[in-house]
Amino acid sequence: MSTTPSVLFVCVHNAGRSQMAAGFLAHLAGDSIEVRSAGSAPAETINSAAVEAMAEVGIDIAAQSPKILTPDAVESSTVVITMGCGDACPVFPGVDYRDWALEDPAGKGVDAVRPIRDEIRGRVEALIAELVPATA
Repeated sequence: MSTTPSVLFVCVHNAGRSQMAAGFLAHLAGDSIEVRSAGSAPAETINSAAVEAMAEVGIDIAAQSPKILTPDAVESSTVVITMGCGDACPVFPGVDYRDWALEDPAGKGVDAVRPIRDEIRGRVEALIAELVPATA
C-alpha cells in the first residue's frame, strides 16, 4: 500500500468547489499527496468563473472536466472531503470523512467566486500541514 496520502474532493457537480480545491492541493502539495475530485451528479463542464478565479492566482484548471463519483474512488482515499455531497457519498470503514461547508459558486461571477477560492486555499493549506508533516 502506498504511503502517499490520497485526498478526494467531492461536490455535487464537480465543477467549482471540488475542482478549485483539487487545483490548490495539486499545486501546493506536488507529489506528496495524491489528488482527485468527483461529483455525485457531474456537470457537463467546469465552472468558468472558478477557472478564471484560479487563473488569477496562477493555477490553471481549465483542462479539468467533471467526473462521476465512484465507490472505488472513495474506498481508495485516505481523506474524503465533501462539499454538499450529502448522502450520495458512499461510506467505507477506515476512510476519514470531512465536510467543508462552502458556498456553491454555481451561477456566480468571478467577483463572488474569489472569496470562496480564498477560503478553499486556507483549508487546503491546513490540510497539507496535517497530512504532510514538516521535516526538521
